[in-house]
Amino acid sequence: MSRATLRREVRIDRSPDDVWALVGDPTTIDQWFPGIAGCTVDGMQRVITTESGLPMPEEIVTIDPIQRRFQYRVTSPLFTYHLGTIDVIDLGDGASLVVYSTDADPATLALVIGGAAGNGLLELKRRLEGAN
Repeated sequence: MSRATLRREVRIDRSPDDVWALVGDPTTIDQWFPGIAGCTVDGMQRVITTESGLPMPEEIVTIDPIQRRFQYRVTSPLFTYHLGTIDVIDLGDGASLVVYSTDADPATLALVIGGAAGNGLLELKRRLEGAN
């Protein structure tokens, strides 16, 4: 098994509640995550559609507004295993730390998601801080 775990993080100068309102809504990922053209959600199932038109089915594992944690698994046959976790942490000064972790097999797909997640966090920061 060639599993890899990657983590990206960014400080956003907005309250954790403001950040969670966007991150914790599974229907808004196309607003801040690069390469995603749209998504549909049915219960705990989400299908994202990439800009190239490829549908990627996912299982929503956790939406926890108390911990501000969102977790999902890509269930596409491209992956042997996947778990993505987004945590919004209150820094206590009106700002938030957003941590995006991905654990995937094959490892090369973790690298792809990790790179995109870093860009997604920067876009999230741009959108939320620009809305002040």
